[in-house]
Amino acid sequence: MTTAENTTSTGSVELQIGGMTCASCANRIEKKLNKLDGITASVNYATEKARVTGPEGLDPQTLIAEVEKTGYTAALPAPPKGSTQSGGDESESPEDAELRSLRQRLIGAAVLAVPVIAMAMIPALQFDYWGFASLVLAAPVVVWAGWPFHRAAWINLKHGTATMDTLISVGTTAALLWSIVALFFGTAGQPGVVHPFELTISRTDGLGHIYLEVAAGVITFILLGRYFEKRSKRRAGAALRALLELGAKDVTILREGKEQRIPIEELSVGDEFVVRPGEKIATDGVITSGSSAIDASMLTGESVPVEVTEGDTVTGATVNAGGRLVVRATRVGSDTQLAQMAQLVEDAQSGKAEIQRLADRVSGVFVPIAIAIAVATLGAWIGAGFPLAAGFTAAVAVLIIACPCALGLATPTALLVGTGRGAQMGVLIKGPEVLESTRKIDTIVLDKTGTVTTGKMTLTDVITADGVERAELLRLAGGLEDASEHPIAQAIAKGATVEVGELPTPESFENIEGRGVQGIVGGHAVLAGRETLLAEWSQHLDADLRAAKQAAEAEGKTAIVVGWDGTARGVLVVSDEIKPTSAQAIRQFKELGLTPVLLTGDNKTVADQVAAQVGIDQVIAEVLPKDKVDVVARLQDEGKTVAMVGDGVNDAPALAQADLGLAMGTGTDVAIEAADITLVRGDLRAAADAIRLSRRTLRTIKTNLFWAFAYNTAAIPLAAFGLLNPMLAGAAMALSSVFVVSNSLRLRSFTSRADEAPADIAPARRERKLASA
Repeated sequence: MTTAENTTSTGSVELQIGGMTCASCANRIEKKLNKLDGITASVNYATEKARVTGPEGLDPQTLIAEVEKTGYTAALPAPPKGSTQSGGDESESPEDAELRSLRQRLIGAAVLAVPVIAMAMIPALQFDYWGFASLVLAAPVVVWAGWPFHRAAWINLKHGTATMDTLISVGTTAALLWSIVALFFGTAGQPGVVHPFELTISRTDGLGHIYLEVAAGVITFILLGRYFEKRSKRRAGAALRALLELGAKDVTILREGKEQRIPIEELSVGDEFVVRPGEKIATDGVITSGSSAIDASMLTGESVPVEVTEGDTVTGATVNAGGRLVVRATRVGSDTQLAQMAQLVEDAQSGKAEIQRLADRVSGVFVPIAIAIAVATLGAWIGAGFPLAAGFTAAVAVLIIACPCALGLATPTALLVGTGRGAQMGVLIKGPEVLESTRKIDTIVLDKTGTVTTGKMTLTDVITADGVERAELLRLAGGLEDASEHPIAQAIAKGATVEVGELPTPESFENIEGRGVQGIVGGHAVLAGRETLLAEWSQHLDADLRAAKQAAEAEGKTAIVVGWDGTARGVLVVSDEIKPTSAQAIRQFKELGLTPVLLTGDNKTVADQVAAQVGIDQVIAEVLPKDKVDVVARLQDEGKTVAMVGDGVNDAPALAQADLGLAMGTGTDVAIEAADITLVRGDLRAAADAIRLSRRTLRTIKTNLFWAFAYNTAAIPLAAFGLLNPMLAGAAMALSSVFVVSNSLRLRSFTSRADEAPADIAPARRERKLASA
């Protein structure tokens, strides 16, 4: 919950802004807040939020008062809806109330405006005194349906400013007043007067013409555009709302051995709770009892459930697809992974890319320039000897066509949809500036352990000496290694358990630092470790075992020699397995025009072997953790723009140094904090998806901005020269906003390439698919 108390302590406040109708509104509020001492504010028109940072003890009420001075409303965000329904009667949200009011005005305007437009366009419908009938129908449209525009224009006037509402209000009111004058004091109200509908502006005496269809049509079209815009903006933010609503609302807690159902808000760290098959896991925790399969697709995008058992960690909001689990809560509330994901997405959506700041600056001066052009147009027409009505109509068309709605929506709506779609796929983009970084990336540096490989040692091969049974080798070596905590020992013990079942407990055990282990297992004196350890006991490898050991080490694997009762009996091969998806990910990086580089602290042999298997040509091995950042800096000095993918604490400095840092969500919090993009699932293909999504979002923003700029640049001269009827100008302006938002919504169809089978796709076809992605 956001409160005055907890925001002031951090010097950061988020405010919900009301009353904004275009990007210039957001620009005005932002300028007003930034004039306060020590305040840095960013106002986002699409999300209708202001993010303000300042000194310690920042008072939200001061900020709210400052916003209200500009004629808009501001409030601290309401707490999210949880399980606190009162009798199931949920109050309507402000966004829903605004959308409902807009829909009512739109329906009323459309019902009244259609006959007015029809009479103006079709001379056959222009009966005697049809102009007065049009006035009766059009007046409520302009006054009632257009009231939000007039009210906003009046507030702006009181503050000495102008926005798109000013343009609409002035244009439609002037059209209405002119029509009243023409009907009552000119010839337009006389019986038998008709005039055909024209795409351009009539050059005749204005007192014989009425412009009620312009006034009613513009209001209706702009209401239609704003309604679709509002509804589309809500759809654009749907991914974040869905993310926030994923969590469980209540939980079955275990207290004194009894199950008790409580609201999720009452759950504390350390509490144990029950998760039945099909239920959501209430919060992040560790399984204390039971085993199951967990469906994490809603958080990670991975469709295959993950097997879990006692001791495994689970994430809140994932679904228990199998058996009954008892989980001990380790993180609750805002500390959970779900809450942190939602915060990352919201931060990204509230931020501004540099390209958006440019659009905001342009839209901030656009309205005054449009008014100036309209006044100049009126003067030019009158000066050229045309009737006042013709010049007036051209000026109205300029006012209406110049509304910078599309310009203000171009960037934030694409950002809303792109980051929301990323969250659904398990790709968390920290900020809008990240999108601009992805365009320039040409080199991607990959940490080996935990990124390209699983990061977990696994028993991959068992070689026995003549006369030794495989099961016996695994039973004795596994029993001895099971007493050790070393990762290699645990890998052997786990592999042996899978193959031979329960392992014997050693009667004695000794760890020999850096060389291996020894002990008594099942009455046998067993040694397991380096070849030198066995040699000390005169247990030498035969030719076959030595060849097997050397072959394993040549492949970058670890070979453990095992002997008992005075003889070397076998070799166990352990390796950090390559993730099955890594090779496909490398192919996708190359298709994106990136050069992959493998960076590891392992020896050159191991690194070269891993690189060869996944298709990486450039390897930088035997690098100390503290030197990884220097490697990234060196690549940058060579003129490369570098992305870095890692998951460990030692990767954090390199992630921060890179032009684009991507952290595997399976890694440490330090790495995730240092990165620009977090990949929730531990699949390297998600990095390729993240870069593709970022680039496509940036392309969408640029398409939107081009449309908005080109539209206004082309349409204003047409209107000024009388080639555009004001009503058509209103329709075009509304459709421009709808186009921009609809184009942004296309990002919702972005799909992961994780399930592709690259071998089945010819290179040329794959490139074409990539280009169209």
